[in-house]
This record gives sequence, structure tokens and C-alpha cells, in this order.
Amino acid sequence: QVQLVESGGDLVQAGGSLRLSCAASGRTVSTANMGWFRQTPGKDREFVAAISWYNGNIYYADSVKGRFTISRDNTKNTVYLQMNGLKPEDTAVYYCASGAIIGVTMFGQFWGQGTQVTVSS
Repeated sequence: QVQLVESGGDLVQAGGSLRLSCAASGRTVSTANMGWFRQTPGKDREFVAAISWYNGNIYYADSVKGRFTISRDNTKNTVYLQMNGLKPEDTAVYYCASGAIIGVTMFGQFWGQGTQVTVSS
């Protein structure tokens, strides 16, 4: 049973930074494709970033390129999302996921419970 637990969500001012963490159990992050998604009320969950277990390739949504960085710490079995230059439109519930990478995006199979990120203007 794969369990993913996110943390690090908070209220931050525009231009600020946050680091989200995703602690995994039941699966090692070094042998799983790991990623982040986000969702706002009334909208579909959207892909944010992913890292491939196979070759370490990293993929980002265009909306976060240059501002967000995904990384993993195999010793802690944890995946991170460093978010800099936050904008009000980044406000969402952020979900950690494990799944398949197809092309330059990811399809989640296992999900965390989500963590709220709110960016004030």
C-alpha cells in the first residue's frame, strides 16, 4: 500500500517562497515516478511537475517553469517542490502523486491528501 503525505502548505504573500514535502511509504521514491499536481475549486486537477525514477528527467508545466523546482531525497524517501516567485494564481490545493510519465506530463495513480497553498496579492 503506497501512502503519500504532503506538508508545507501555508499562506504567503505574492513573490514569496514555500517548500512542499511529500513523505512516501510503501514505495521508494527512487524507483517511482513522482510528481505534483494542483487543484482549485471548480477546476480539474492540473499537472505541475514530475521527476522520472528511470533517468531523473524532470518535467514542468509551462506555468511554473523557472519558478518551481522538484527534487527528491532518497535517504528520506521524500519528494519536494520548491516554489519561488509565488503568484496569486498559484493558490490551490497541491497533491503529491506517484504514477506514469507519458510524454512530458504525468498521470497519477496514487495520491496524497493534499496541502493548501494560498498566495495573497
